[in-house]
Amino acid sequence: MTQIIGFPEEMRDKASDGGGGNALSAPFGLPTREAEDGRTYGALDLGTNNCRLLIARRQRDGFKVIDSFSRITRLGEGLGARGRFAPAAIDRTLAALTVCASRMERHGVSLSRCVATAACRLARDTTPFLERVRAETGLAVEVISADEEARLALAGCAPLLESRGVPTLLFDIGGGSTELTLVEVENTPAGPMPGAVRAMESLPLGVVTMAEAVGGGHLSARLHADIVTHVRERLRPFDITHGISDRAARGDLSLLGTSGTVTTVGAVALGLTRYDRARVDGLTLPIHAVKEVGARLLDMTPQARAAHPCIGRDRADLVLAGCAILEAILSTWPVPRVRVADRGIREGLLMTLMGARGPGDFTEVRDSDDPPLADDKILPPLADDLPQPPPSPESGVTP
Repeated sequence: MTQIIGFPEEMRDKASDGGGGNALSAPFGLPTREAEDGRTYGALDLGTNNCRLLIARRQRDGFKVIDSFSRITRLGEGLGARGRFAPAAIDRTLAALTVCASRMERHGVSLSRCVATAACRLARDTTPFLERVRAETGLAVEVISADEEARLALAGCAPLLESRGVPTLLFDIGGGSTELTLVEVENTPAGPMPGAVRAMESLPLGVVTMAEAVGGGHLSARLHADIVTHVRERLRPFDITHGISDRAARGDLSLLGTSGTVTTVGAVALGLTRYDRARVDGLTLPIHAVKEVGARLLDMTPQARAAHPCIGRDRADLVLAGCAILEAILSTWPVPRVRVADRGIREGLLMTLMGARGPGDFTEVRDSDDPPLADDKILPPLADDLPQPPPSPESGVTP
């Protein structure tokens, strides 16, 4: 039996918008491809903190992800202070990219796109770094703009838009920046889909940049509050310009978050003993549950956070900065709940590569007996899977 897990229709192309306007458009204008074309596709997202890969094949009724990989590389470590990549960060990233290249070769990937985001936009030595990447791994990595990064994330998260038709603010808390996209939502026979993009903003506030700005390591309550205040001030011009607080006050706004921060908060809220994407992706959290998780993580020792199965040693010192950014967003635009997305740029890349054409053109196909795909950064071997208890009725958490 095949289980269909909601996955996106691609964004409408510029032709359907009359060649202009603010409607979301396919970012690249790649050629449309027929269903089940026999190709294997790869999508790689090199961020400030993570290197992530998806490999998929298109099928007549959608596409099937056949491999995934994610590794924390901290490419942007110390970048704000020196303006250049640290040698150790380059070595870590090259090691991860070598694994990605090997997996793409093993699966016979015939069409791929590899993109880099905030760290590579900022560093002075990006060109020689990417030349070395190509020489040592064979991967051609291109640096994309913040605008394109936001559009790809929106494309990937489109299936999680709410059906009640109110505008959605999508936020992506990355390692080196936070992207904000305000988009109208249109209800169609195939379900909700993105309409006009009303506003976009990229702020140089990510989990790595904010953690380093306050000295790294464990955050005191005072430093946490300082980050929240600082981020709120940086959000204020965007809010005033586009009247987003007014929308939230009228109940005319929904929030959708994609990032390691929001997925971690979702996993902790559910009480998972190991990360489970199927339970976190699409999760709806009441704001009080998000705040409770943030307070709990802030009260933990660094050792306790590192030992948490949904955080791990590599992210224990960054998750607090992410939670502070998240708290600033939620307090600037107070809504009753936020939806969690464990998807984004990679899925958006796959859709554009495969040439999705309109509503219903894409679903992710997963056979019911397939093991869950596990990004490598946190998850234990599949043999260690544990049954997951449902959330308590008191939590208010809605899968």
